[in-house]
Amino acid sequence: MNPLPKKSRPSARPVRTLAIDVGGTGLKASILDEKGNLTGDRVRVDTPYPCPPKVMVNALTELVKPLSGYSRVSIGFPGYIRGEEVVTAPHFGNEIWNGFNLAKALSAKLGKPVRLLNDADMQGLAAMQGQGLELVITLGTGVGSALFREGELMPHLELAHHPFGKSKTYNQYLGKKALDKIGKKKWNKRVTGMIDVLSGLFNYDTLYIGGGNSANITSKLPPNVKLVSNENGLLGAFVLWNRKRK
Repeated sequence: MNPLPKKSRPSARPVRTLAIDVGGTGLKASILDEKGNLTGDRVRVDTPYPCPPKVMVNALTELVKPLSGYSRVSIGFPGYIRGEEVVTAPHFGNEIWNGFNLAKALSAKLGKPVRLLNDADMQGLAAMQGQGLELVITLGTGVGSALFREGELMPHLELAHHPFGKSKTYNQYLGKKALDKIGKKKWNKRVTGMIDVLSGLFNYDTLYIGGGNSANITSKLPPNVKLVSNENGLLGAFVLWNRKRK
């Protein structure tokens, strides 16, 4: 007797990642395929203010409703992150956010596992090449920073709140409010000054500059300073899930 034909096994469903980028002015999300490529247009809404944790979780839940087919979630958040909890959230209020487990709260809403990382660290995961000492700076509502050594993410530094330029912080000196107030020409001079300071401070091999306001940079940059796409804030979400957790 001829054996009965074996039933073909259904092919494994491709792993797709929901990437969420929390910004001071906008919340963005998109789906990444199993290779880390964007599968379609991203969705975006303005960041609500005031924005305590409950408001943020509800806003993110509504934001991603048009997106489906994902099995895991990554969030880039503008603040200091320890594990799955927010330690600081300068744009939204440090006291009301301190200790809030954003990953757990959103996982409960979406029914998917969630990983959380500082937004500049997330951008850096997509930008860095894993060679030498690589510094990532994001210029947006504020200033973000991430540092990598041979591809390993170093402990996060909130460079944004360090004094810089006539007793101002990096945020106050180079953030969106400063750009709007002083104009692109003077702001570009400040960016050049920042690059000089960071070069002496870190002696990095490569500096990557991203974030929405990096599009306003017109100054000539040193050979080891590179502008990177703001989409890295979403693309790093794929890399986060493919790195071993410590």
